[in-house]
Amino acid sequence: MTHPTRVLVVDDEPAIHRFLSPALQANDYEVLRADMGSDALQCIASESPDLVILDLGLPDMDGKDVITRVREWSDVPIIVLSARDREAEKVAALDLGADDFVNKPFGVGELMARLRTALRHRMQRQGETPVVSVGGLEINIPRRQVTWQGSEVSLSPKEFDLLAFLARHAGKVVTHRQVLTAVWGPAHEHDTQYLRVYVGQLRQKIEPNPSDPRFILTETGIGYRLLDVD
Repeated sequence: MTHPTRVLVVDDEPAIHRFLSPALQANDYEVLRADMGSDALQCIASESPDLVILDLGLPDMDGKDVITRVREWSDVPIIVLSARDREAEKVAALDLGADDFVNKPFGVGELMARLRTALRHRMQRQGETPVVSVGGLEINIPRRQVTWQGSEVSLSPKEFDLLAFLARHAGKVVTHRQVLTAVWGPAHEHDTQYLRVYVGQLRQKIEPNPSDPRFILTETGIGYRLLDVD
């Protein structure tokens, strides 16, 4: 018998727990609770939740330190839920291994959609989906082939590598640094203008309207997100 999907909510605000717990339960999730980072680490180790919703401003440690500690031994999806609106905080959390972020205040519908995406992305990582379909766009990673509505799209090797990286993380925000390091290597981790040029070239080839992209979405100041399969 399989257990229901368990979500650990890590936040020191009682109002967040009072608001989130019924919403998660109404969507058939089992809710675990932690008010401090140390409690969260212990819970993740002992209870193995399927996903973590994590506030960055905790009483005993910064949420980014929680992410760092967890990523030493677990790939559990982590969605950052925070009132901090500085882009640098979001980028740091994502670079450390968070899967996504949602700003406070937030809508339940948006959070549930991000939660489903993070869980689906974990399953894709475990199964290594070789073909990613987004609307009429199909990315066949093993064959290094891209088609749009059945017609093959000609990409340069680096353009394909960039698109394949985004496809492997479909639905997830990836930072400029993560993309540059994965596709061009650590020496290019700060070449954001270089990345923008390649994203622009990709959009010209795969987007029906490159000036209003529907597949490769920009997360301003942070990075990019390939539209999820849904």
